[in-house]
Amino acid sequence: MVSQTQEFDASQWVKTRSSLDPNQSNFLIWAGKIYAFVPGEKRKLLFKIVGMSASRCILTKEGSWDFTSRELTYYLNPETDEVLRKWENPWTKETVTVVHVANNPVQGNFQGKFPAQVQGDSTTFVFDIFPTYPNPLAKDPKFAEYSPNPNYQAAELFKITVPTADLLNSELLSVSQLRLGWDRIGQWVPWMKMGNQPGNLIYSAYGSKVNGFNELPQLLQDEINTRVGLYKNAPKAFLDVEEDMTSWLYFQQHFDAYLAGEIFPLPVGEET
Repeated sequence: MVSQTQEFDASQWVKTRSSLDPNQSNFLIWAGKIYAFVPGEKRKLLFKIVGMSASRCILTKEGSWDFTSRELTYYLNPETDEVLRKWENPWTKETVTVVHVANNPVQGNFQGKFPAQVQGDSTTFVFDIFPTYPNPLAKDPKFAEYSPNPNYQAAELFKITVPTADLLNSELLSVSQLRLGWDRIGQWVPWMKMGNQPGNLIYSAYGSKVNGFNELPQLLQDEINTRVGLYKNAPKAFLDVEEDMTSWLYFQQHFDAYLAGEIFPLPVGEET
């Protein structure tokens, strides 16, 4: 069956990515692997990953929604699936502290039309994103061993598949099923302390939408319940911040804790 390109309203994308109900958090989960891609070297599996996003969409005017979310991704030992706290860099032989992804917030605005590929019962939204911006660590010499590149550059390739009927059902506030495919080409993350070592990280992950916190992977439930309660819900409102949190900014803000060997993500209680 040949797919056809069709445009969907922002409201249909909102109930795909999150929910039309602003009163509850909506959860996506993902899992996968991260490989090193180094010129002249064979592939090297560095980590497995497991992560989640807690999101909320808030209608601001007709046809326009503010999207606000928090997300976690944990780096796991690829052989045991245990959360990594320390990691021996196979190139430098140095053991470093692992800084897991704790992005609060990740935000945006949804409006207009969203093209997707409709193939019978399934509709797939395809987003190929190539973020490029100045590296916030590059100008500070103390980060030269961690992230010296003047620019951050990556490729993020998303494929999100949902039931076509759910998009067309005006009574549904959120799609009943979602399949996520996520591939990423990115630079070494700062905590790896790779300096100018050539190469990239290749992320290969898949995911789905789940019905609430209690359906998250047990590892994430345990971490959130005991260490990072803030991530149990999406922000209650769109947060007034200058920019989204990233692994680079988080590393910059918590560099002293990294050097001290503290456990990441750093503890943070639930929103009051």
